[in-house]
Amino acid sequence: MEAIQDTVPMRLLPEHLIAIGEPVVALERISALVGLSPRSVHAGVSRLRRQGRLFSPARGLYVAVPPEYRSWGVVPAEWFIDPMMAHLGRTYYVGLLTAAAMHGAAHQAPQVFQVMIDRQLADRDLGRVRLRLHVNSLLEQEGLLPTVEIPTHTGTLVAASRELTAVDLVTSPDDAGGLDNVATVLVELGRLDVGQLASVCRRVPRAVTRRLGWLLAHVAAHSGLGDLQRLAAPDVGDPTPLDTHGERAGPRDIDWGIIVNASVEPDVW
Repeated sequence: MEAIQDTVPMRLLPEHLIAIGEPVVALERISALVGLSPRSVHAGVSRLRRQGRLFSPARGLYVAVPPEYRSWGVVPAEWFIDPMMAHLGRTYYVGLLTAAAMHGAAHQAPQVFQVMIDRQLADRDLGRVRLRLHVNSLLEQEGLLPTVEIPTHTGTLVAASRELTAVDLVTSPDDAGGLDNVATVLVELGRLDVGQLASVCRRVPRAVTRRLGWLLAHVAAHSGLGDLQRLAAPDVGDPTPLDTHGERAGPRDIDWGIIVNASVEPDVW
């Protein structure tokens, strides 16, 4: 296939992609820009990757690396996570500690970039960028969970709302640095919309609602939790241990149906 007019020399491709505001592109788009067949562009793309000027977060998808990130060979995950998930056909939102940091709860900066997805996908380490992908089956029902769009250097990404972040952290404390760290983040998230919390908690196990309510009431000093407490149904069934790894022994909190089997100490100033 012959090169066409107004094509971009392969050696200038990363700078061109950045200049036209398309830093994340599929192989077919590169082929059109340089005027060569997809098969023919592989050698040039491989050379740019070795130079740290392009990288690939997913098969057939490439990201241009600006000069300030050449030593990394990658760019921050928030720059490419949205087009990457679109390329893979996955529903997603940025969650857990990464979402908490985006909402200002960054006392404990996350060491990985945590993303909730609708179906299983392997974690990815891309140089300094470490993607940790967690399945949330509720994502299969579009629009069910409260999310927000957050502007990024290259566009936008989808992140959990503060309320969804709180529920996810309590659901998966092991992925959030443990119960003490979850408590720290809940304090830093500040005032939450109890109605939205309750809306999310209707779709998770009662044990999660009980733990979340107890932590908000006793650690984060949150008031007005009546809707959440009714969902927790503290007088129904067996009480729930606060720490899933602890023994089912300790004081009982009848207001939340909790066995207080752990001492929770948030790290706050």
